[in-house]
Amino acid sequence: ETSEEDLKKLFEEVGETTSVAIMKDAETGKSKGFGFINYEDPDAAAKAVEKFDGHAISEEKNLFVCRAQKKAEREAELRAKFDQERKERAEKFAGANLYLKNLSDTVDDAQLRELFNEFGTIISCKIMRDPAGASRGSGFVAFSSPEEATRAVTEMNGKMVKGKPLYVALAQRKEERQARLKAQFTARTGLPAGLQPGMPMYPGGPAVAGNQIYFPPQVGMPMYPS
Repeated sequence: ETSEEDLKKLFEEVGETTSVAIMKDAETGKSKGFGFINYEDPDAAAKAVEKFDGHAISEEKNLFVCRAQKKAEREAELRAKFDQERKERAEKFAGANLYLKNLSDTVDDAQLRELFNEFGTIISCKIMRDPAGASRGSGFVAFSSPEEATRAVTEMNGKMVKGKPLYVALAQRKEERQARLKAQFTARTGLPAGLQPGMPMYPGGPAVAGNQIYFPPQVGMPMYPS
């Protein structure tokens, strides 16, 4: 078992340490398998990470060495890593991931895969379920290529499956879906997205409700008949 003296001797190859501590179980005194080393010089700490990360300390174990972080820093780093992985995954499956709804409650993951197998290589296939495990009637199927997904949409959208017409479309990220809905609203109404019919176009302008027009009272305007 590696001791604090062993670590001190090893890590002082790159600079002088001010403390070396291996975390141990309070009851048994056995090592928890991790610890902390402080250097007097920050540059020495950086060299230690570069030199000793992955260093073999036995035939079975390699060291994992990184800069110690506060909890908030570690959480922020993990969150950024998760967001990046999610973005890369979304880009990888862009145009190849399908959203389905109006599924029969009896359709499970295996049956869903069987329905779409003929169109290409399925990377993932999942029925969405509520906390109790009941089907929400929707799901996702990801193919290995956009061409396979497009073929599946063409063949399966509107197809009757267990007595219900299936809805199949390319899955969209929340941002893409919101942008599409805003564009549709603007095209349909001629108004900027977020502006509802009847809302004033400028401060103090009239509000229209049906066939009635309401002008807000102006400063100095009597609120009752003179």
